[in-house]
Amino acid sequence: MKALVKGAGVAGLTLAFELASRGADVTVIEKRHRLAGSASWAAGGMLAPWCERESAEEAVVTLGRLALDWWETVLPGHVVRTGTLVVAPARDTSELDRFARRTTGFTAIGEEAIAALEPDLAGRFRRGLFFANEAHLDPRRALLALKDRLVGMGVRFEFGYGAVRVPETVDIEADCTGVEASVPGLRGVRGEMLLLHAPDVSLARPVRLLHPRFPVYVVPRADHLFMVGATMIESDANEPVTARSMMELLGAAYALHPAFGEAEIVEAGVGVRPAFADNLPRIGREANRISINGLYRHGFLLAPAMARQAADMIFNSQRELADAAHH
Repeated sequence: MKALVKGAGVAGLTLAFELASRGADVTVIEKRHRLAGSASWAAGGMLAPWCERESAEEAVVTLGRLALDWWETVLPGHVVRTGTLVVAPARDTSELDRFARRTTGFTAIGEEAIAALEPDLAGRFRRGLFFANEAHLDPRRALLALKDRLVGMGVRFEFGYGAVRVPETVDIEADCTGVEASVPGLRGVRGEMLLLHAPDVSLARPVRLLHPRFPVYVVPRADHLFMVGATMIESDANEPVTARSMMELLGAAYALHPAFGEAEIVEAGVGVRPAFADNLPRIGREANRISINGLYRHGFLLAPAMARQAADMIFNSQRELADAAHH
């Protein structure tokens, strides 16, 4: 079976893997000239289904739990299983209580346990929630490594194509182009992020700092780099980060640890994430065309489950067609 996957973000690459691992002949086309620039490139890379339940449906937990093992199996060594720490300033501990009421899978911890988990945060927060089973990865390293893995499996990549160009006749065409797809009911949700280099800060895991108006997460990457994000603005505008958002992100990082005040701003990025009204992803199907879209802020968390479901749908349909032709 020949399959064409349009879009080389996390949805397209995970689907390409699921199809190729089942024997399909897969081509991935991407209108950009490289992987950089997609919403996936600007992602936090948190594999945090229990935390996400705070503002998402139970389906995010159910589907998202599959992601931890999927990424570890496909890209060994990329998943960091150190959990997630959620904290709040003393004046906002009511936010911590609200977060706890809406989630499961955590342990309520005090000042000493916070210091044991993250020595750099010692004495800064009295209470926290520790989600021990969660994990994270560096989304950029993961995307590049997954592309290399796919090339090794025989998947072809064509970069720089127009959005509608199809290089050959295929049995199945999959649209994984996010906000660029023509899908009814799809909207763009703008997310802004900063990449900071803070040599005086060490964190072993993502830390979420709760605030009633502007919650933020800080995700550690290699060499004292930290991704700080992310705003959620109901807009599909892809312009540079606004001054307001930058000040709020920097202020939140500083509230987590004052040493972020001396950090270097390595990058200020924007990603427009595709979402439906319920903020849950959907698989669309029409004849030999299929689509995965609406991953919202859960791209790395939900893409593996959606790719597996879509691949099941595709191969089951192919078997049904083969059976019908045989009879």
